Amino acid sequence: MVARILLYSATKGYRHDSIPASIEALKGKGASINVEFDATEDETWFRDDKLAQYDAVIFLNSCGDVLDDEGIAAFQRYLDNGGNFVGIHCAAATCENAPCVGKSLGAYFDYHPPLQESIVEVIDKSHPSTAHLPSQWRVLDEMYNFKSDPRAVGAKVIITADESSYDDPGPRKFDHGSPHPIAWYQERGAGIQSGGTAGRSFFTGLGHSIEIWSDETFLSHVLGGITWTLESGTTKAFNPSGKVGNGGN
Repeated sequence: MVARILLYSATKGYRHDSIPASIEALKGKGASINVEFDATEDETWFRDDKLAQYDAVIFLNSCGDVLDDEGIAAFQRYLDNGGNFVGIHCAAATCENAPCVGKSLGAYFDYHPPLQESIVEVIDKSHPSTAHLPSQWRVLDEMYNFKSDPRAVGAKVIITADESSYDDPGPRKFDHGSPHPIAWYQERGAGIQSGGTAGRSFFTGLGHSIEIWSDETFLSHVLGGITWTLESGTTKAFNPSGKVGNGGN
């Protein structure tokens, strides 16, 4: 069965120039993980009939309040029906007025120090998104700081920032926990309402530049997170009883 995923990259405010490269990279890798990607920046796609076609939704460097009230409500129902979620980089600055988004992300973005080469530490190699990564991974990216600790909503942090490897002038106003979280997952997404069926959620704070989207090590990280998320077994591509997802192939 081919899974179907929606890439949502709408922005209000800052816009990453890497968005076209990221869409192209993911679409180019789709066949390798048995996934079809659709990309949109049209918030009216966040309606029940549209979302019901997808096994996962990816917020791909989205930014700002890019969903209307009807879209937020539809996204909440999608999550409650077992839909899966992935957030990449600036996704953490999306829809801060929507608790279902914030809990699915795990934490919202606060600020980042200047773009610079940094070291991130892979603290859990048991996850498909980290299994092939070096224990200490040198990356040119933005080391995000967050407004809360994703572990507070049940997320399992798998990559952390080595704060001694880069310069962060601050000031840091919020406690995002220690060690410094950069990537994490939720076995049961925290964005669902009581009585809902929880899919999975995965977030990585990496993915800023155009260049990183042609880096095979980084792509293995993202694709590993996506494939793990799809294996929740809550959507039609993997479960004929699922309420959402691609059941037509």
